[in-house]
Amino acid sequence: MKNLFTKSVIATLITGSLSLTSFSAMAVEQGDWLLRFGLANVSPNDGSSGVVATDTVGVDGDTQIFANATYMFKENIGFEVLAATPFSHDITLTGSGKIGETDHLPPTFSVQYHFNPKASTRPYIGAGINYTTFFNEKATAVITSLSLDDSIGLAVQAGVDIDINQDWFFNADVRYINIETTATTDLGNIEVDINPWVISLGVGTSF
Repeated sequence: MKNLFTKSVIATLITGSLSLTSFSAMAVEQGDWLLRFGLANVSPNDGSSGVVATDTVGVDGDTQIFANATYMFKENIGFEVLAATPFSHDITLTGSGKIGETDHLPPTFSVQYHFNPKASTRPYIGAGINYTTFFNEKATAVITSLSLDDSIGLAVQAGVDIDINQDWFFNADVRYINIETTATTDLGNIEVDINPWVISLGVGTSF
């Protein structure tokens, strides 16, 4: 699933300058709302330090449903709120396999710049703040207790909306999110850098 998402999004971003339609563009204007939903894959770029050797703790990826809303308070500038259904991750330790599991929610708030809001293909970039909360932590081996601190970090993104018709558009988006947490265990604390790439594909509409 990770490779499929990665290849699909990269291909879309590279070819995003090509119009897929011959109808009038869904022009985005000041005061519009953009609603998007689809599938998002979280792919951690993980590392660790603490009671175990550096880089021996890993976090696997997951794919879930996402939804976001962008309010265009200027023709080119929007404010976006991103939400998703909970992501679930296995936590592994080199040489020991799976040692725990957790769920998390990563609401993200971003300011976006839309380069060509009147066209049928509309690339954008954004930057903002991510708040990640962890829950349902469970120790499964080696350790007997596990708790993960919530995280606040920066997030950046690049994406494109491509009109399907005058009511709907296709969306592809790539984000990098700074997520760093402290894992408290019965063996001591582990500093875990998750720092995932979040790759999403979906559809959207405006009103």
